[in-house]
Amino acid sequence: MYPVTRSGPRLDLRELAQRDVDGVLAIYGSTRATEHLSFEPRTPEQVAQIVARSMASAIASPRTEYALAVVDRETADLIGFGRLATDPHQQRGATLGFALRPDAWGLGYGRETVQLLLGLGFESLGLHRIWGARSPYNDASAKTMASVGMVEEGVIREHVLKAGQWRDSVVHAILDREWVRPKIEQEPTA
Repeated sequence: MYPVTRSGPRLDLRELAQRDVDGVLAIYGSTRATEHLSFEPRTPEQVAQIVARSMASAIASPRTEYALAVVDRETADLIGFGRLATDPHQQRGATLGFALRPDAWGLGYGRETVQLLLGLGFESLGLHRIWGARSPYNDASAKTMASVGMVEEGVIREHVLKAGQWRDSVVHAILDREWVRPKIEQEPTA
């Protein structure tokens, strides 16, 4: 499926484009924004490679990764990065990830982003299970995933090596039968 666009009340998800490198760098290059992610801040060159790789994966057949720009509809600014990747080890399953610019935190954009990604997975891709992992210290992410119906399933011990230290990850998941489409989400355009 290409191109993907989905709209919520305040946000759009769309395919990444070359023009998005600086917007993604504002997230992936930020020490604050990557504090709870599985990697250290990225350089401009690394972010350019991520965007290029995401653009290439968008037109792959079969498509297994949906790396999408999270755009504030009112300003047209890229404020986040959302990702859904099918899981080759799980039938009709995928992993979910998202990150926002720090100035977009605390405004409900994370919740809307996750709702849009879940809608893509369950409604457009026909998935059965979507899961995401978070740092045990990321309370905001825990609240966001719980608020959309994702259930905390457990801990993957010493899952991530970051800054020379092993860190656990907490897994949250939701099944297709548990998904409730938000009434305020608009119809997908693709």
